[in-house]
Amino acid sequence: MRLYRGFLRSQIRNYVFGSTVAVLAVGSLLMLSSLEISRVEYYRLLLVLIFSFVIMASIEITVFLRQIRPIRAALVQENATLPMLEEAYLHAHQLPKRAIQRIMGPHLLGLSVPALLLTFWMIHAGWVTFPYIYLILAMCCAVLVACMHSLIEFFLTCTAIIPLIKEFRNRALEQYGVDFALEGHVFVPIRPKFLVSCMLIGTFPLFLFIMATHIRMNGEGDSIVVVGLQSYWAWAGMVLLIGTLFSSIAAWLLTNSVQHPIHELYQAMNQVKDGNLVQVQDEYSDEFSKLVAGFNMMVRGLQAREQQSRQLLDSYFSTLAVALDARDSYTAGHSLRVAEYSVIIGQLAGLRGQELDDLRKSALLHDIGKIGVRDSILFKEEALTDEEFLQIQSHTVLGENILRQIEPADKMAPFLGGVRSHHERYDGHGYPDGLAGMNIPLHGRIIAVADAYDAMTSDRPYRKGMDHERALGILEQGSGSQWDPEFAGLFLGYFGRKPEARKDAQPVQAG
Repeated sequence: MRLYRGFLRSQIRNYVFGSTVAVLAVGSLLMLSSLEISRVEYYRLLLVLIFSFVIMASIEITVFLRQIRPIRAALVQENATLPMLEEAYLHAHQLPKRAIQRIMGPHLLGLSVPALLLTFWMIHAGWVTFPYIYLILAMCCAVLVACMHSLIEFFLTCTAIIPLIKEFRNRALEQYGVDFALEGHVFVPIRPKFLVSCMLIGTFPLFLFIMATHIRMNGEGDSIVVVGLQSYWAWAGMVLLIGTLFSSIAAWLLTNSVQHPIHELYQAMNQVKDGNLVQVQDEYSDEFSKLVAGFNMMVRGLQAREQQSRQLLDSYFSTLAVALDARDSYTAGHSLRVAEYSVIIGQLAGLRGQELDDLRKSALLHDIGKIGVRDSILFKEEALTDEEFLQIQSHTVLGENILRQIEPADKMAPFLGGVRSHHERYDGHGYPDGLAGMNIPLHGRIIAVADAYDAMTSDRPYRKGMDHERALGILEQGSGSQWDPEFAGLFLGYFGRKPEARKDAQPVQAG
């Protein structure tokens, strides 16, 4: 309730201030123009104004209370529901625009329409003696007062709603764990706000001067002056047209100078949101230069943190691979070498950037599932039984299941295919899923070549590693049957050999 009462006080204070400034600015026009009417006529006009003011106040207060009803409901009720808080939050953002609608609607029409009708009747009845033309001038003055009041009220309300917006966001976050945000939604665009404000500021004095001069000249009563009013309005119209045109051009230029850096920063923020840490070219010499400098400083900080996170993640993958290989001195360095060979094949195949990095990490972890295989089976020197061989084969599925437990899941997703499918054969006779050809994931087809080559050239407890040329010959024979011919061919070509596919090649058990 305290915040609500404070908000009401600020709104009343702002309304009185805006009305006073606007009325004095235009009211001084009538005071300086020396409108000569009798004291009785003054009293009669004063009664008209009081009566019109009562009508205006009644309508405007009703509209104002309706406008702030959602805000009052959310502030008064301690345990407001989430929909109530959200409605109040959005309503608070719309209050500046609603203030303009209120002043240009109930305020302007509620005051001017009754006043004009009553004054017209009093002139017709002979109760006041000034010309009918003054009613048109009075209506113009009323519009000027409303426009100036709207301008002041708009910017003051923009400041007054800040505590409300903070309160609704804090309460939603504390009570429901929800953080409200406009997500880039714009209730009042900068362009119309600047255009209208600049045009009012530029043309308001011109309107005042033209009307004051007309009243002064018309009050002289001289026939020569009256005749001169026609040429005066032609001149005044030209001045007003030029002034309005100048204000419009100035407002347009000012708006563009503000919108351009905002647009640049908004585009850069969208790229940062998508993961592209770009900086904005600093081409400004005003306060926007500080804003751009702050944005670029933030981006450089994010780049440094991302680099640290990438290094930490790379170190984690490498350490995990080394720890896995450390179980057996014969396979030490196997995962690192497979990753190295896989990267070579990936580069030759045209992989770049993130795709190549995902391939390297997938290769580092391709045997992670062997953690779940017993040492007695994994390091057995004798021939494996069928059951033991099935347990060895299960390491591909175990590896995928291990990676699926790591959060966030979407960060591990690029590595699953290589870990699960690096023992699939191109002819469909591999495991665990019997996939064939292009149905085998990309990483699985590449790692299969690298894994087989390192397994053949590395020493094992049950055999000594074969020489480089013999291993390449086996890869050449199995190209198109056991291994993807494209990637096997690229790897052979890297060592200066061209493959000749032979589909009767014997399968090689990779490590």
